[in-house]
Amino acid sequence: MATIRLHNSKTRKKEEFLPLDPANVRLYVCGPTVYDRAHLGNARPVVVFDTLYRLLRHVYGADHVTYVRNFTDVDDKINATALSRKQAGASGTLEELIAERTEETIGWYHADMDALGALRPDHEPRATAYIGPMIAMIETLIAGGHAYAREGHVLFRVRSYANYGALSGRSVDDMIAGARVEVAPFKEDPMDFVLWKPSDAETPGWDSPWGRGRPGWHIECSAMSYELLGASFDIHGGGIDLQFPHHENELAQSCCAHPQSGFASVWMHNEMLQVEGKKMSKSLGNFFTVRDLLDQGIPGEVIRFVFLGTHYGRPMDWTAEKAAQAEATLRKWRSLTAGVAPSSPAQAVLAALSDDLNTAGAIAELHALAANGDAQALKASAALLGLLSDDLGAWATAGVDLAPYAAKLAALRETAMAAKDFAPVDAMKAALLAAGVEVRMSKAGVDLLAGAGFDAAKLEGLL
Repeated sequence: MATIRLHNSKTRKKEEFLPLDPANVRLYVCGPTVYDRAHLGNARPVVVFDTLYRLLRHVYGADHVTYVRNFTDVDDKINATALSRKQAGASGTLEELIAERTEETIGWYHADMDALGALRPDHEPRATAYIGPMIAMIETLIAGGHAYAREGHVLFRVRSYANYGALSGRSVDDMIAGARVEVAPFKEDPMDFVLWKPSDAETPGWDSPWGRGRPGWHIECSAMSYELLGASFDIHGGGIDLQFPHHENELAQSCCAHPQSGFASVWMHNEMLQVEGKKMSKSLGNFFTVRDLLDQGIPGEVIRFVFLGTHYGRPMDWTAEKAAQAEATLRKWRSLTAGVAPSSPAQAVLAALSDDLNTAGAIAELHALAANGDAQALKASAALLGLLSDDLGAWATAGVDLAPYAAKLAALRETAMAAKDFAPVDAMKAALLAAGVEVRMSKAGVDLLAGAGFDAAKLEGLL
């Protein structure tokens, strides 16, 4: 069995991964708040932890890994989006519009992440289905002196957890000095955070011992992970932007609610995404969703390949040049592996992935396999990274059979060699190149391969 080593954000070092139960390796990743389409930065943790999921399934067996990624479907942003629809004249109550928006957004999310080749997790819990467990956990925290109720709110008493700040590496006093914290008269301490808050007549709410209300964001993941994975599990993942306060708060309240547990053994955080060297933002005009790229004709597999080209622990820069290079590489690899039955993944690829999910190193090994013409190992190894699968490959040829074009070019070449006039050959070759087709001519014959920027429409009239 391969030895996996992962960088643990909590200990700040790379460690050998030793699951609590090798027969049930458990992974929890914070999912989206479903109020709008996923932007490109939202997709990075999906691809990162999908790759980890694939590695764990390969090493421990598909039936021995449990992957949970939640949907936050109760949130002020969702409420605000539904309210704007209502104010624009949409029919239905605010609660009905919220439910409608939630369903719509989850559908978008599934479609977009499927396009990136991400496997669906084993469980995709919605926060609204776990309100009961959230209330029960809050009651436990109050009983243990870790939380208190004030004016319809329930707040977590941060200083009751001695290790608060260990995950993000800062003290409570430093956090108060440097963080923007909500100051409210019902707080005992500025750092205390909300576990439960009141709802008005229109806003979604549930009955609780503290009145009609809804959960705070942090308690959601603690309750859902506990219900589906237990008090202690193996890996908790998410973007580095969640390390504080979300993951810090999750860790504190979970350990206080279940003091005999360790919550997550390993914490993994992916770094942020940039676009052409700049932070993605609407003000810079470089903000776009996954769907924007897909609609521009950039295949999901290409997006995935670009993501995998940078180690998850480093900031990633999305560029048009990287996308073009990824497309060209994938087209070549798909041509090489077409109709080939996969063998076993190359040990060098598995070793790279086992070394803290070194996807960039794994891709370098895939290039080596391609250069050596080992199509079977290339196909099997690429599958570990979610690449070269049949269900992601339709984009590579766009349904166009290039064989007739190759046959015509070969015939033109044969005629040209007899007539000593290669103008027709050159003209067709130029037209094929303009359509994004890679032309390979040798004594053995003519091979055509759809390359980067392939446009089937430009082939019209060539036959």
